[in-house]
Amino acid sequence: MSDAQLEILASRAGLAVDWVDANGNPQRVSSCVLRAVLAGLGLPADSDEAIETSLLNLQLEQQNKRLPPLLTADVGRSLDLTRYFQPHSQCVIHLETGGSLDIELDADAYLPGMVPVGYHRAQIGEQHFTLAVAPARCYSINDAEHSDTPRSWGLSTQLYSLWRPGDGGLGNTQALETFAKAAGERGADALAISPMHAMFSCDPERYSPYSPSSRLFLNYLYAAPASVLGESVVQQAIDDCGLREEWQRLEHLPLIDWPAATLARQTLLRRLYDDFISTEQPLHDDFYAFRDAGGEALENHCRFEAVQVQRRSEQLSQDWRDWPEQWRDPNSPALLLFAEEHHHDIGYYAFCQWLIARCLAQAHKAARDSGMAIGLIADLAVGADGAGSQAWCRQDELLSQLTVGAPPDLLNRQGQGWGISAFSPDGLKRNGFRAFIEMLRANFAHAGGLRIDHVMGLQRLWVIPLGAPPGDGAYLYYPVEDLLRLLALESLRHRAIVLGEDLGTVPDGLREKLSERAILGMRILLFEQDYGARFRPVLEWPDTALATTSTHDLPTLNGWWLERDIDWNAQLGLVNAETEDHWRDNRAHERNGLHHALSQDPQNFQEEASGADQVLNASARFLGHTRAPLVLLPIEDALGVVEQANLPGNVGTHPNWRRRLPVECSALLDRPEVAKRLELLACARLQAQERDECRR
Repeated sequence: MSDAQLEILASRAGLAVDWVDANGNPQRVSSCVLRAVLAGLGLPADSDEAIETSLLNLQLEQQNKRLPPLLTADVGRSLDLTRYFQPHSQCVIHLETGGSLDIELDADAYLPGMVPVGYHRAQIGEQHFTLAVAPARCYSINDAEHSDTPRSWGLSTQLYSLWRPGDGGLGNTQALETFAKAAGERGADALAISPMHAMFSCDPERYSPYSPSSRLFLNYLYAAPASVLGESVVQQAIDDCGLREEWQRLEHLPLIDWPAATLARQTLLRRLYDDFISTEQPLHDDFYAFRDAGGEALENHCRFEAVQVQRRSEQLSQDWRDWPEQWRDPNSPALLLFAEEHHHDIGYYAFCQWLIARCLAQAHKAARDSGMAIGLIADLAVGADGAGSQAWCRQDELLSQLTVGAPPDLLNRQGQGWGISAFSPDGLKRNGFRAFIEMLRANFAHAGGLRIDHVMGLQRLWVIPLGAPPGDGAYLYYPVEDLLRLLALESLRHRAIVLGEDLGTVPDGLREKLSERAILGMRILLFEQDYGARFRPVLEWPDTALATTSTHDLPTLNGWWLERDIDWNAQLGLVNAETEDHWRDNRAHERNGLHHALSQDPQNFQEEASGADQVLNASARFLGHTRAPLVLLPIEDALGVVEQANLPGNVGTHPNWRRRLPVECSALLDRPEVAKRLELLACARLQAQERDECRR
């Protein structure tokens, strides 16, 4: 079998045969891995004949001159149309704002850069396409703050961890609203939250916010129905369902019991829905308008939920890839008949989406009304479960036969498999980037900012065949310029900033591309050090990235200082004794390095606080003095929490995504040590702004 032809096929399919790892060492994907990945892309390569056939089919597809439904362009720059049209062709641009432009292609068949920002309909001869003209950059923090040198700060939180009396054991949008108001009153400009993507109603054991069923819709378990329907209505429904005792039990658990909390909430929401549709309600019109606006995408998601629940009740597979053929097509006659027969259940899921959308909108409005220049920052997971709603509804645009992860690196020697699927690059192009655009709009809808998890996925993703170990994957490349243009366009339309989580193996040139588009990267205090444990000085931090102490996948600052992450790894048998000892020795050097860096500020380590509190205070002041346009302090580090939210690489042994904050949400920021920490951060931000404005 010809490896040369195999590698040609892989390269033409957008796979990187050769790549460079996190240590800077060149790597090559093996032939057997290439064949498996190509099969997941729908390009059989298990024989010479199969390779030749796949090559021919791919060549025919790539060489055709079929006009795609959407093309992107940068405002003020010409667009190359030589593949599709003759020079001097006449083009009519029907502007989205009304009116039209008559433009002639130039002598090289380029469309002159005369078209304004927006989505427009273009016609050349008998052919039509959408022209998406992007602004030069995203809506930026400079725009939000009306400043050339913004030095803002905010907080970040895991939504489920917020606690308020009567919440039934799980954080909700009412707690978020309360917390957002308190943060805004203390001067915060932003509140970043964990992903709120729709999960699997039929499977409450799947609760990782980064492995959703769909990134188009929301996790309705976070809804606070009283915010929309009224407190008395909800309390009466709790009593009618006999949930009062269970509601209180769940609230007082030390860790979230997701299955029990899910069952309780679903029971309550069912009762609220039944009462809602059976009585005259002034909110009926709003609900029906929401459902109409949701269109086919919302209906398909709700049908998917109903089908999954039915199949689970019959002890059949909920994975749509295992469903009978007539169930796999969302538009099949069988599904339409199912929808008619189960219209009540489908209406229930639409009701849940309406509730959570309205609740989240209220929380964002509360954040902005409290004085925040940005408000809520939503979190966009890198993908969705291949067995989920989004993959089922958009089958031609998602790779359901491949999963996404990361190759082996310094932090994860075996690599990472995230159990989620990604977009198909070719599928996106064929469908006018529909799935990508609708996903952006859904996540920008109720936020002033969007954090994109693993932003490197806009350029390339490590894709792994189903069932294969994480190391047996390859990088798949994406039309990054198209995606960045669409991201900039949607960011501007929604007046929302964009943050990109650029940690790990970052391809050359990507950070520069992000910076050009005013997309902020991320810099984490614990990572900003060299191999000698020398931490980056304040003035060497870039002004193209936000600064923070930690993330949901890393130890809290206090936990890092106290080696709690090492304790967990040793306890779970993830490291041997020799590795543990080496890790602890290295951590001691890192602590000394951090203490030295923090000590450069003479204001630090002067108060009569404990060692851990001193480090937390000094770290907040340190980040505040950096050149970062935005500093986000995790609420766990504001509180001095020891335990981290998620310990990657384990299932069921560490309480991932189950920890609750130790203080009620309305009082979180009133604790003296927290109030002082935030004051230190706010003052440092003002000092940094004054310093940098003087240097301009």
